[in-house]
Amino acid sequence: MSINPMDLTGRLILVTGASSGIGRATALLLSQLNARLILVARNRDRLEQTHSALEGTNHQVEPFDLTNLDAIPGWIKDLASRSGPLHGVVHGAGVYGVIPLRILTAPKLEEILRVNLSAAMLLAKGFRQKGCHADGGSLVLLSSVAGLRGHAGISAYTASKAALLGLARSLAMELAREGIRVNCVAPGLVATEMSAQVEEQTPGEIAGVENAHPLGAGRPRDVANGIAFLLSDAARWITGTTLTIDGGYTAH
Repeated sequence: MSINPMDLTGRLILVTGASSGIGRATALLLSQLNARLILVARNRDRLEQTHSALEGTNHQVEPFDLTNLDAIPGWIKDLASRSGPLHGVVHGAGVYGVIPLRILTAPKLEEILRVNLSAAMLLAKGFRQKGCHADGGSLVLLSSVAGLRGHAGISAYTASKAALLGLARSLAMELAREGIRVNCVAPGLVATEMSAQVEEQTPGEIAGVENAHPLGAGRPRDVANGIAFLLSDAARWITGTTLTIDGGYTAH
């Protein structure tokens, strides 16, 4: 009998940012690995589109605005009371913007940090609550190679993604006693709606970045594969680390 160490049968996993891009690809893959999913984003219609493409049954659509930070722990408590304890949380939601320092405003900085970083911290707080996590829980944060390499014009975004790397290390130490593993994935350039928007804002920029990836631009499924691995028992002895998935971008 063959054994799939990444099988997620019986697992309940919450995915933020599930309405598009890497979040949607992750949800699709996790359903194929037999997980039961809670899909989270602000737009119900787009979540329903993801939901309709999932394999399996008993998945949930839960629209929620992650900028409402104080409400996150209580919301997760409510989800767990209705659906059972979570086996995993994937924070795939994020805000990106090409904003040179000379035009950066405090409100825009706050928006980026609130969704990319602060929401991650409050999701972790909610996940660790009694009754909210199952044994062997796994939290996966979507960082970026921007947190590893400097890029002009995206300092606010870079700061938020670099902070996630440190956050994962500290949370891994703090939550080990709860049986929760915490890791990051750091993708390089991935062909998503977000990268298409960047190309519209700064024509030619994406082509230059893609040329710096020896294996070219990635696909959302490439990153989803890494996320699924970190959620699974195949990664049961991995915590506090960052899995870089970048087609060789940071190798030179």
